[in-house]
Amino acid sequence: MGIMLGNLTPDQIARRLKIELTEEHKKQLLDAWQQKAEDIAKDKWHCFDIPFMMVCGSKSTAERFRDLFLTYDLSKGEMFRISW
Repeated sequence: MGIMLGNLTPDQIARRLKIELTEEHKKQLLDAWQQKAEDIAKDKWHCFDIPFMMVCGSKSTAERFRDLFLTYDLSKGEMFRISW
């Protein structure tokens, strides 16, 4: 595996995706944000800048945030990956 760098906030992710998060979605993301990239807890996420990827602590958490982001038009922003 290559090097992964960064710790993006929900607002930074939204800027890269060219979307405006609802307050509810921003709260959900902030509540589940894990700032340390090591040993991500089951219900948490961490987003890297390089590569632009959200890593979640479980498949169900990844699916939850995938579904959240799919409520937006993502066609104008950067390619974004979500994994667990």
